[in-house]
Amino acid sequence: MSASLDTMLKAPGALVECDDDPEAVYEFLCSKGWSDGLPVIPPTPERVERMLSYCDRDFDQPVIKVPPRFGAATPIRVAANAVMAGCKPEYFPLVLMALEAMNQEQYNLYGTQATTHPCTPMLIFNGPVAKEVGLNSGHNVMGNYFRANAAIGRAVRLCLVNIGAAIPGTGDMATAGTPCKFTFCVAENEDNSPWEPLHVELGFPRDASTVTVVAAEGPHNVNDHESITPEGILTMVAGAMPSTGANNAYYEGQPVMAFGPEHAATVASGGMTKKQVKQWLFDHATLPLSKFSKEGIERRFRRKLAEQFANAPLDTPVHMWQKPDDLIIIVTGGAGKHSQWVPTFGNTRAATSALKRADGELVHSIQELKRG
Repeated sequence: MSASLDTMLKAPGALVECDDDPEAVYEFLCSKGWSDGLPVIPPTPERVERMLSYCDRDFDQPVIKVPPRFGAATPIRVAANAVMAGCKPEYFPLVLMALEAMNQEQYNLYGTQATTHPCTPMLIFNGPVAKEVGLNSGHNVMGNYFRANAAIGRAVRLCLVNIGAAIPGTGDMATAGTPCKFTFCVAENEDNSPWEPLHVELGFPRDASTVTVVAAEGPHNVNDHESITPEGILTMVAGAMPSTGANNAYYEGQPVMAFGPEHAATVASGGMTKKQVKQWLFDHATLPLSKFSKEGIERRFRRKLAEQFANAPLDTPVHMWQKPDDLIIIVTGGAGKHSQWVPTFGNTRAATSALKRADGELVHSIQELKRG
């Protein structure tokens, strides 16, 4: 351990003592409010040091300040939470990358942290780093079992709680929340996608590694075992999207349509591009204004959205997002005729960061960030 890191890890207030029995550690951390309710790995100085072995930044300089407390997310603090979450050291740059993305103004981190809405960071990884660290992009991609997905997403959530003080009822005001607040981390199944991957669509080189962060609700399944045409699949998808309670109907958010590979192959079989799919779904995923409550029509549409709806008849279609290109399309998951519709907080935009060195240069492998 270097002298400077040793000093930082053992500075006054940096260490607490606890019985090393796993149950005692669990009870202690829960009593302090430092857990997500599940058992964690104790973040000892030795474990934190190992976690930082893939960090090329100043250990005590904030990567971001996390609201609502605006706590300083220094690499040391982030590393402690990554240890607790069960991350391997090679996962650590991906945790930092996700936090950096959430720091972009359009993501609205303060709003997404403090809202009553049940949103949570959905991490979408692209590029070679996903395979390098073993991120799952196939069967059960949004579920349990895979360590990289579970631990990386969990580490980000622990940082939001322990550094940012997103504590339920004080900093995090979610009315009901969502199980996805434990972790929501996927990789795009680029090998089985008929379209360009998300990061290429966003202008990054194909060999870049990126994370796109979306303030998402939990996924809603779209089951279609019958349709065999692009229009058939898209009709079923468009039918699953409309909801009077969807924030994206009011705000300029960016919801996610995560096509399963089989559905994606059918949709693309007629040559439809992503842009054409977005336009088709924008045009068809609508509800008539009459479906909303009288109070909602008057207070939301007639007043706040007066430019569009001040004098609109009740049969006017309400789109489920504001512009066709606001829809994010990815392909992820394994075999099976299912896709996932993921609405968002609405008052937020997706944010993307690429894997870079501290000097800003893109890297193509986690190994390029290894110290020593």
